[in-house]
Order: sequence, then structure tokens, then C-alpha cells
Amino acid sequence: MGLFFKRLGVHLRKAGAETWQVCFNSGDALFAPRRNRISYLGTPEAWHDDVRRLLKELSIDTVMLFGDCRHYHRVAIEVAGELGVAVAVFEEGYTRPHFLTVEEGGVNDFSKISKDPGFYRKLTALGPDPETVVVKGAFRRMAFQASCYYMAMEFGRRWYPHYQHHRDRSPYREAGYGIRNVIRKFAYRFSERGVDDKMKGEWGQRYYFVPLQTECDAQVRVHSSFISMTHFIITVMNSFARHAPEASLLILKHHPMDRGVTNYSVTIKALARELGIEDRVHYYHDIHLPTALRNTLGTITINSTVGISSLVHAKPTLVLGRAMYDIEGLTCKGMGLDRFWCEARKPDPKLFRSFRRYVLCTTQVSGSFYTGFPNVDSLLQRLPVPGNHSEKSVQGKRAI
Repeated sequence: MGLFFKRLGVHLRKAGAETWQVCFNSGDALFAPRRNRISYLGTPEAWHDDVRRLLKELSIDTVMLFGDCRHYHRVAIEVAGELGVAVAVFEEGYTRPHFLTVEEGGVNDFSKISKDPGFYRKLTALGPDPETVVVKGAFRRMAFQASCYYMAMEFGRRWYPHYQHHRDRSPYREAGYGIRNVIRKFAYRFSERGVDDKMKGEWGQRYYFVPLQTECDAQVRVHSSFISMTHFIITVMNSFARHAPEASLLILKHHPMDRGVTNYSVTIKALARELGIEDRVHYYHDIHLPTALRNTLGTITINSTVGISSLVHAKPTLVLGRAMYDIEGLTCKGMGLDRFWCEARKPDPKLFRSFRRYVLCTTQVSGSFYTGFPNVDSLLQRLPVPGNHSEKSVQGKRAI
């Protein structure tokens, strides 16, 4: 995540903690401080024993990491749990774009957030909403830092010979994706002109909205039964053709981070032709997300956080995977895809307000991994450290 964890380490040390940063490849090392930097040169198979030894030798009491589905992270979380070491998992914000997530033990479907609607209905006041820092220009900085990361990882491969990345590690292919992303963005800006107006006008309240996720999304692999986005698309389109009202439309939106990597146009067109719904299915890349959500009949997702945005707009939402917000009374939990088209239910507004306030006040920190570093006091309050959750509570703590 670029310089984020390096900067976090600086703030933690200023607050009195001792920190170490583990590097699995040269990209990690590029963004890690020289002070207390640990290069892991072992194999993925040896990581279980090695991280156990590391946590014991350094007397670590808190592990911090981004995401909880990658091999190295899952193993570290497992071992930390066995040793009684706290784990703080960082992730993109549940309520994007101006927040990031910090939870103890896991995020998304691994989150400890209650899925009992009664829990939220009984909640009393949680205090004011967190301060919001408006995040701007994050994509450019993310793209630059990601490019530097992949280049460093590739050219420093010989120093970390056993490292196994969770996705394609070629900087040349990543650069190609980036160039294609820019070209397609400008092309779609021209070819998709007028679509937002159609969603607000003639198509308004006539279409179902399907936000696609990235092909390599760990949430899809780990927290759903779908083997790919193509599998998901085929499932949704087949059900739509058989069970949706004849006058309804289906709009699928490509994930912006996957614009330069994948394109499902051929698959969608061929399947729509086969199912006899060519005039009812539309596939876009850069339509305005709030407009799409505001004017839809309902949203269908695997487990994207767009589902939470759909609930913000009080729209019926169906989760086909597993998600922390898939709660009876909020989503159409347990309804099934074939029934959703005609029986979709709107979320309980009072329940959603309580759920959203709880999530904001317990797991969200305003800021970005790339721009607008979060307020340090707010960030420290989210970290799973003993004490009163103030700056004094991290004094003497040892984090990795």
C-alpha cells in the first residue's frame, strides 16, 4: 500500500511503540524503513513456523496487515491467534471513498461485526459520526506507487527467490494494463455518453444493476462459490432471462480497477443473443455509480461494498456471496436470485441507519492509503491494543 505502513510506523513510534516491518519482496522493501526492516527469505511452506518464531523472539503483541485473504496473511493471523497476539486488519473503506477500514481479526466476511439485526435495533447512541477527510487524487498516486512496487519486485526477484505473489507479478504486463486502462477510459467516455441521462430518464426504475468485481478479487475466491466473474455473469443473466419481468432491463458495470485487464463484452453479447435478451442487457464501464444506484429497481452483487452504497440509496440488494452487511432486514438475505426479480424488498431504513452508524464508529477511519493520511488519534483508537485506546495505550507496545 505504498508508503502508508511506513508512515504508520513513524506515528506509532512517536506514540511510544516499537515496530518492525516484514518484507516478502523488493517491492515491500522499497516502501519500508531501514530501521527494524525484516526481509523474509524463506518459502511459503516454512512461513508458519518462521512467523511463530518471529512473533515469539520479538515479543510482538500486535500484527498489522492489509487484507486477510493472502497466504502469508492468513498464516500470520492463524499463528497470532494461537499465541494470543492481537491482529489489526486494514482494508479499503466499507464506506468509500473517504474512509479506510481497520478491524480486529479480519474484515469483510471474516469481520467480527454482528449479523444479528436485533443487535443493531437495540443500539443506543454511539456519539457523533467520525470526522470526514475528503480524499482527492488518490488514483494517480496509487498508480505511480503500484508501478514502482512492481518494478522493484521484478528487478529484485533474485533477492527473494522463494516469494510467491497472489497475482501476476510482471511489471511489463502491469504497465500494459495501465496503458490499456487509460485508452479505454477515454474511449468509453465517448462511447457511453448519454447513458447516465437514460438511467435517470427512460430507463429509470426499469433496470436491475449488477456491479462487477475484479477478476482477481480475493473476496470472490474466498467468500463465494463463484469461480470467476464470468461464472457470476452467466448465473445472473440466465436467471434474468427466465424470471425477470419482461419489461425490465439488466445493466452490468465493469469494475474501474479492472478496466485495462478484462472485458466481458463478447461473453455478454453472445449469451444475451443465446437467451433472446439482446435488447434488454447493457454492459458499461464508466457510468456514474450513484446515478446507477439511485435509479435502479435493485442491486445484485457477489459481495462488493457497492452493496452498502446500494443500501445507502434504500435499494433492494441481493448478496450472492458472503458479506459482513448481508443481514436480514438490510439485504434480501435468503431470498435467492430467481425470486429477487419480482419479490425484492427494500432495506429497513431505521435498521440501516443504526448499522451504518455502528460501522462508521467502530471500524472506519477517514482518510486514504495514498493521500490524506488519517487523523492519528482516530486511527489509534481503532487499533486492538490494551488500555484506554489513547496515544498512551501504545507506549511500550511491540507491533509488526
